[in-house]
Amino acid sequence: MTRPGVERDEPVGRRVARWRVRRRMTQQMLADRLGKSKSWVDKVERGVRNLDRYSVVQEIAEVLRVDPAVLLDPRRPASTAAPALDGVDAIRAALAHYHQRPTRVVPADEVERHLAHAWLSYQHAHYAPLLRALPGLLDAAHSTAGLLVPAYRITASVLVKLGEPDLAWLAADRAVAAAIGDPIRTGDATIAVVQALRALGRDRLALTASVAAVGTAADDGVRGTLLLQAAMAAAGCGDGRRADDLIDHAAALVYRRPGTDDPHHTAFGPATVRLARFVSALHLGDSAQAVYRHEKAIRGDDWHRLSAEHRAAHLIDAARAYLQTGDVVAAGRALADADAVAPAEVRHRPAARTLIAEIAHSGRAAASVARLATLVGLTR
Repeated sequence: MTRPGVERDEPVGRRVARWRVRRRMTQQMLADRLGKSKSWVDKVERGVRNLDRYSVVQEIAEVLRVDPAVLLDPRRPASTAAPALDGVDAIRAALAHYHQRPTRVVPADEVERHLAHAWLSYQHAHYAPLLRALPGLLDAAHSTAGLLVPAYRITASVLVKLGEPDLAWLAADRAVAAAIGDPIRTGDATIAVVQALRALGRDRLALTASVAAVGTAADDGVRGTLLLQAAMAAAGCGDGRRADDLIDHAAALVYRRPGTDDPHHTAFGPATVRLARFVSALHLGDSAQAVYRHEKAIRGDDWHRLSAEHRAAHLIDAARAYLQTGDVVAAGRALADADAVAPAEVRHRPAARTLIAEIAHSGRAAASVARLATLVGLTR
């Protein structure tokens, strides 16, 4: 039995190792996602290398899907998600049984209705009911091969949101396999692949995959989205010039699109182009420029036409930009605004919870952030 106080005095590296094992990750897997060597991870876990910078602890915590406080203070609650949001294990099981015949044959029009409802749930950040619905939707989609791609794609999208990039990659890969021979669906599937790769920290692979798919995409919305994904991946690789060039190419497509129909659920338009410029600046480390682009982007009328999920996700990123410029008050305000737009986006995403923890522990958190910290279990 562990003596009282032993875990409290345990080196941070030992806690990293324990959580890594819980997440079923090898040292090499953790190293790859951090952009470090396996030797670096090994030295951290053995206590040879000290973790004396909060930013590094925060990065490790994000990969391990825990709050930084859990690594720094094991007396805090160890949950990584707010209560009552489950269903990932059921999706994992559904993906594991993809080769089996559907439980029952479902008419295509019924599957399409379920898919439309799933996208609406996603756009409104209603993740709990969406998680419950996805296993049945994946099963039903096997009745109509043409609907497998969008079913896998939305599955990958919500898994990226909830900090499950490995499982998202699996779903995205299934989407690509289901799309073989169909250039329209291949473009849709590649969007999911690129998003999963970026979530895994594989920006160079994401850049290659998205650029390769641009030429074959049959829809300007899909093509533009792939260009924006490529741009954000390029920024993640530190290539600002290429990121700007790709965004410029995407911007040229915006006004070629007839009407406002969005059959491929890309949301591609002037607002997403502006938000991509913000993300590019953030990835390139120019936080002041990112803040400027954020404040410019949210002034347009098209900002309010974006889905609740999209706006809240951007506001979380904006909070990160504000925090990097030292403006804790503005960071907290952006998080509170995101929570007002789509609460689940803030309360269930590991990236948002990490931000809440950092702001709450800064000693300058507004009452709204303190309330959020309490709601998501980050205070004792």
